[in-house]
Amino acid sequence: MSKIRKPLDRRIIFLLVFIGVALPTMIKVGLPIETTENVEMVYDLVENTPEGSPVLFSFDYDPSTKPEIHPQATAVIKHALLKKHKIICMALWPMGVKMCEQIFTTLEEEGITPVYGEDWVNVGYKSGGAISLKALGKDFKKVFTQDTNGTMIDDIPTLQGIRNLQDFQYVMSFSAGVPGIKEWVQVGHDMYKTPVSGGVTAVSAPSIMPYVNEQKQLTGLLGGMKAAAEYEKLIGIPGTATQGMDAQSFAHLIIIILILIGNINYFHNKKVKAQEEAAR
Repeated sequence: MSKIRKPLDRRIIFLLVFIGVALPTMIKVGLPIETTENVEMVYDLVENTPEGSPVLFSFDYDPSTKPEIHPQATAVIKHALLKKHKIICMALWPMGVKMCEQIFTTLEEEGITPVYGEDWVNVGYKSGGAISLKALGKDFKKVFTQDTNGTMIDDIPTLQGIRNLQDFQYVMSFSAGVPGIKEWVQVGHDMYKTPVSGGVTAVSAPSIMPYVNEQKQLTGLLGGMKAAAEYEKLIGIPGTATQGMDAQSFAHLIIIILILIGNINYFHNKKVKAQEEAAR
C-alpha cells in the first residue's frame, strides 16, 4: 500500500524560487516577448519624430517606484538618443532629478556618451504641479532660468529656440502619481496641443488607459516592467526589464509546478487515507 507523502520542506521551496529569480539575472535567457499596441504607439511617436527635435522628459517618480518606471525611462531615452533628439529633462517630483541623472550615468557606463548641453540637459525640479506646467506653456525660460549645474538657460545649446511647451515635439512623463502624467495630459495636450506619452506603474495603468483608448489624449502608454521589456525588444536593446521579466517568468513557472506537486500530493494522501479506512 502507498504511503502518505510528507509536505515539501519550505526551505526547498524558498531555494527553488531564489534560483528561479537569480538565474536569469546572471545568464541571458531571452524568453519570447510579445509587444502590445500601446507600447508600439509610444515607440512610433519617438521613431517618427524628426532628427534634432527638442523633446521634454519629465521624471515624476522617486526610488519607491524605480524598479518599474526606471527601465521604461531608460529604454525610451536610449531610443530618443538613437534618433538624435535633443532631450530636456525636468521633474515634478524632487527625487526625479536624481532619477534622470542616474539614467545618464548608467548610459555612460554602457558606452553611450551623449554630450551634456548639446544632446541633453537637466533643468531640475519645479514644484506647483499643473500651475507650473501652465507657466511652462507660456514661457519656459521664466520657469527654468538655469540648469542643475547653475548654467543659465540662454547659454545652453540644447535649449536654443525653446520658448514654451509648443516648441517640443513630444512630452514623456514617467509618473508614479500626482503631479504626473494626468497633469501633463490636461496642460500639455489639452491646452497646448503637444503630444504627450509616458509610463506608469502596472497598478496605475488601468486608471490611465482611458486617456489613450477613449479620450485619445495620450499617445500610447507604458505600464509596468512588462511594457519596458516590450520597448527594449522594439529598439533591439535588451536591458534590466528584459532580465526582470525572465526572472518573473521563471519564478511563476516554479510556483505553478509547486502548486501542481502540492495538489498531486493532496489527492494522493486523500486516496491513501481512504484505502486505510476501508482496510480497517
